[in-house]
Amino acid sequence: MAEPEAKAKDAAAPTERSQEIGLHNLKPKPGSRKPRKRIGRGEGSTGKTSGRGHKGAGSRSGSKRKAGYEGGQNPIHMRMRKLRGPHMKKSMPFERFRTKTQPVNVGDLEDRFDAGAEVTLESLREKGLAKRSHPVKILASGDISKELAVHAHAFSEAAKQKIEAAGGSCHTLES
Repeated sequence: MAEPEAKAKDAAAPTERSQEIGLHNLKPKPGSRKPRKRIGRGEGSTGKTSGRGHKGAGSRSGSKRKAGYEGGQNPIHMRMRKLRGPHMKKSMPFERFRTKTQPVNVGDLEDRFDAGAEVTLESLREKGLAKRSHPVKILASGDISKELAVHAHAFSEAAKQKIEAAGGSCHTLES
């Protein structure tokens, strides 16, 4: 009777070990790994010149190509402009950090609005001054003599002084 119990223990032991996961039995998924391409090993493979072409520096052993080399074409680092320094808005590639505002001059407000009018974004669009959806900045080009209540996203200091000197008011909007 001792023999059947021993056989039962021996039979249970291999199943426990086969289910046990460890570094000794980890394998990649079947089909996930391919053997490397062995070049230069006869005509059936990529043989003879092994994909290096005939003659020239690139066919010799130890040849290296410069990083960014484009085969004689003007490389991208030479095609792009060279504006350096973080203090310039134009210095970053493709102008990602350039602020987009629509300029509206004080002289245009003088020409298109009556005295005592309230200048809002909607009224600027109606008059054809702020057509795009970018924030509006009032600039000081021109003169103003009318009293206007101007609502915009930003004002230059000189524009603010001109509007307030004419008796108007400046209201800064949140963008």
